Amino acid sequence: MNRNNKDFLFGLLPYIRIFLGLIFIFSSVVKGIDPVGTSYRVEDYLLVYGWTSLVPYALWIAFLIIFSEFLIGIGFLFNIFIRTASRAMFLLLLFFLVVTYLDARYNMVSDCGCFGDAVKLTNWQTFYKNIFLILMSLFFLWENGKRYRRSSRFLPQVLLLTFLGAGFLEFMFYNLNHLPVVDFRNWKTGRNMTTDTTQKAKTYVIYKNKKSGVKKEFLFPDYPWKDTAWMARWSFVSQRTVKPSAAGKYNLIIEDSLGNDRTKAIVENPGFQFILVSFDMKRADADGLKKAALLSKFLSKKGISMVLITATEQKTVRDIEKHNGLNIPVFQADETDLKAMIRSNPGLLLLHRGVILKKWHYHDFPDRKQVEKYLISPVE
Repeated sequence: MNRNNKDFLFGLLPYIRIFLGLIFIFSSVVKGIDPVGTSYRVEDYLLVYGWTSLVPYALWIAFLIIFSEFLIGIGFLFNIFIRTASRAMFLLLLFFLVVTYLDARYNMVSDCGCFGDAVKLTNWQTFYKNIFLILMSLFFLWENGKRYRRSSRFLPQVLLLTFLGAGFLEFMFYNLNHLPVVDFRNWKTGRNMTTDTTQKAKTYVIYKNKKSGVKKEFLFPDYPWKDTAWMARWSFVSQRTVKPSAAGKYNLIIEDSLGNDRTKAIVENPGFQFILVSFDMKRADADGLKKAALLSKFLSKKGISMVLITATEQKTVRDIEKHNGLNIPVFQADETDLKAMIRSNPGLLLLHRGVILKKWHYHDFPDRKQVEKYLISPVE
């Protein structure tokens, strides 16, 4: 390789370093915003690979992965301990490459969560993204290694890394002990959850070609039913009607004890609607349940609806309710959907005319004065 090519490659290194650093920082920040959600992804992987003994530590594994990504990203962005950072990045990307290939090949986990809920990628897109990143990382590791010089600014680098690392840890713990500072999911504050009542049912008809036996489905009446020549070649097989469903917008189906769908009635209550969410009542914070019990008594006097939605069986729910002084209507929903609804167990939502006014982590459940503020002047 001639000198010009070597100089060109050397000139690329700072840009590659900054690009990789920003990617890793972005990835860690969007996951750090929602460490609970990242822990759910870690649980999925642990269960898929049969490492069930590690499931109780999923949250701390998630913290370790997120924090490692952040430190590596900072190392690249500010050129801090770059030799160590580049080796760590390559090994981490190599690990991700293997995992995401297995995901793409066998669809072991449907969503890797590599960019949290902020950016959704398919498993194959994630795999190709990791190929691109690992090639850049390998090139940087190789080229920078040949020109590496130990920095004389050891103490300032340690102080900067410590300061930024401590700040990021504080950021993650805040999002863990409260709700994520940015909500990328369906049930975010301010969203109008009301469904389009003007939607009509759609009818689909299936016809079979008499000669080839091929079946085709058409949206009625968008098919050549007036063409006698076409009708002579095709025969009617069946039809189906698709009614507009609210569940598509809610990403949730709420059922009563008899299995009746109560989703629309609860979510689109024309008045104020408090929803206490607990995907697993046996793991719900006891203090949070007691705060909810006090709040429910206050709301009952005001004539305001408060319901509990859980994935836990009814008998267990009633026992836990009785123990914590909670006595509100109980409805069932899928555990995964409830986890996506709010990152707190239990968590609390306030809706008015189908609009999500406020969400609370159990550490931040409102007192009477706070509730009255929302009841007097709801902001929609």
